[in-house]
Amino acid sequence: MRRITRRGFAVAAFGAASSLLAPDAAAPSAAAPRREMRGMWLATVGNLDWPSSARLSPAEQQRELRAHFDSAVRHRLNTVFFQVRATADALWPSPYEPWAQSLTGQQGRDPGWDPLDFAVREAHRRGLELHAWCNPYRIAHHTDPQRLAAGHPARRRWWWTVAYGGKLYYNPGLPEVRGFVQDAMLDAVARYRVDGLHFDDYFYPYPVAGARFDDDEAYDTYGGDFDSRADWRRDNIDRLVHETAQRLEEGGARTGRRVRFGVSPFAVWRNQSTDPQGSRTQAGVETYDDMYADTRRWVREGWLDYIAPQVYWPLGTKGADYAELVPWWSRTVEGTGVDLYIGEALYKAGTSEPAAWKDPAELSRHLTFARAHPQVGGHVYFSAKEVARDRTGALARVVRDHYGSPTRP
Repeated sequence: MRRITRRGFAVAAFGAASSLLAPDAAAPSAAAPRREMRGMWLATVGNLDWPSSARLSPAEQQRELRAHFDSAVRHRLNTVFFQVRATADALWPSPYEPWAQSLTGQQGRDPGWDPLDFAVREAHRRGLELHAWCNPYRIAHHTDPQRLAAGHPARRRWWWTVAYGGKLYYNPGLPEVRGFVQDAMLDAVARYRVDGLHFDDYFYPYPVAGARFDDDEAYDTYGGDFDSRADWRRDNIDRLVHETAQRLEEGGARTGRRVRFGVSPFAVWRNQSTDPQGSRTQAGVETYDDMYADTRRWVREGWLDYIAPQVYWPLGTKGADYAELVPWWSRTVEGTGVDLYIGEALYKAGTSEPAAWKDPAELSRHLTFARAHPQVGGHVYFSAKEVARDRTGALARVVRDHYGSPTRP
């Protein structure tokens, strides 16, 4: 059960944890556990995974979605993280936001069917869990509110938005925005029997060289109690996560239906050179400082049911080593009750840099390494189309070495 704490929003300090010994990553793992997360992200933004084209008919889109679920079953996966709100639009008839552009090519156009309802039914029919994956603040891959669908909340309330790096975002510093995006996302939970609500790695946007996120007015209005703008921004994201967890808990108490809550952040919270509690990495991005997402705190406070850091580097990578980050996250979740799943970069299998990705056995080695850390409860693969085509046989190797039989998440 999620443990919702009602502490203040001062950042807590935690003692350093002892390091864990790295296991031999070459041998296949022992027998699979009875329960294990075996997930895949199914991305809809920009028609990345589904639908392959906005020009497809509803029947063709449905066939494609069934095929993705069938692919998950064939590879002995058990969970689909389905992107239902990618750019402040929806894959269901939302009272808050327009229909998703990815369905028809025109934001706000009714596709003539309910993709989220269809997806939940088809996933559950196959024994798959389905988690509603949402991006809280991203609005568009352009900066003009007038290009949004007529009646779009960001078009009617343009002062809620910030243009940054060629994209348009809701301003996380406005309390009314925080409440609105929660309402929009939780509508999917209230109306459909999804098994989870899932946030990805975008909170404040990734840094763009030479660009400035202009939230001066919001900071002047709401930031007076903070020592810095960075602390205020982190508090905004803390409140989003904490309040969402509370609302899910309260909704579950009313309905008797538990919906799990999780986040899949960029894997580096902070480098140890920045913070002694950080990982021995040299990453150019740190979620605490760059996205203002204190992912470590969310775990330690018990605001999440699970965390799925995107550990998208091979074993032995200089600067961001899989063999460093998996133990670091294992120590972070230890004793918290928060489940740890490792995000895996299946889409990189077969690429030339780093060279380890050319070896189809690299992903299997990841699972062998992680199996020696009992805090790791499974893995999630990006993304669905890569699961289906498995260009190098890397996932087939994982299935052969580690997924001997189906299991529940």
